[in-house]
Amino acid sequence: MRDRLLTGLIGYPIAHSAAPAMHERAADALGVHCHYHLIEVKGAGRDDLRAMLDGIRRLGFAGVNVTFPYKEAVVDLADDLTPDARAIGAVNTIVVNGARLVGHNTDATGFARAIGPLLAATPHGPIALIGAGGVGKAIAFALAGLGAAELRIFDADATKAAQLATQLRDRHAVRAASVEAAVQGAVGLINATPVGMLPSRATPVPEALLHPSMWVADAVYTPLWTPLLTAAKVRGASVLTGRVLAINASADAFRLFTGMAPPHDVMANAFDAVMAARYAAP
Repeated sequence: MRDRLLTGLIGYPIAHSAAPAMHERAADALGVHCHYHLIEVKGAGRDDLRAMLDGIRRLGFAGVNVTFPYKEAVVDLADDLTPDARAIGAVNTIVVNGARLVGHNTDATGFARAIGPLLAATPHGPIALIGAGGVGKAIAFALAGLGAAELRIFDADATKAAQLATQLRDRHAVRAASVEAAVQGAVGLINATPVGMLPSRATPVPEALLHPSMWVADAVYTPLWTPLLTAAKVRGASVLTGRVLAINASADAFRLFTGMAPPHDVMANAFDAVMAARYAAP
């Protein structure tokens, strides 16, 4: 285990990310120096991503996280994939193993731990998933692994939704023709799109479809209280912010980068401090 680590995040936009604070404070608590570098690149094509990943390999990085919009684009640029990442078709963590780049997906493991208690405490029934991109795929596989009764997948790109439903067809997943069709009669709803992430103040689901007998989760954490979650709370639904998903996914990535058990409380406190500073009253 090295006592100095270089890690980072590839994506756009990522200036809002709480990941640097979480990883750097976690390393401090374990007596390790870590610099977590934001690699913010807009509109990167395949050749751009390949060059960035080659730089990661050559510059001594322990690994990088990958976020929107590149989680699917980097899949076939890694030298190897874990079985889960290969099945999901999306990568959010790349570990440098010697000269090889190995793709993982900690969105799936992080979401499974975040949603598990909520699923256990609510009735078994259909779940609506809005968004079939990188994080949507991870969430879909996590829900399937937790035994979701039925997963209704909607995406503005119908082909993406259909492909994900086909991947999970033996796990009771179907493509929904509309948001309304996905949500009608569902016991739970998850937003896995960037809709609602600042500066957007839109919502992926009309407020009229929300009701007290459902739970609503959002993968977005900037802000924690998205327009969707605010409306769901007003309607009396149980809600889950993107906080726990973000912390869990980062903790799992930290373990992969360092080989050390992540200090979960330290990472949670770092995340909360970033949020508090960002949204403090002027």
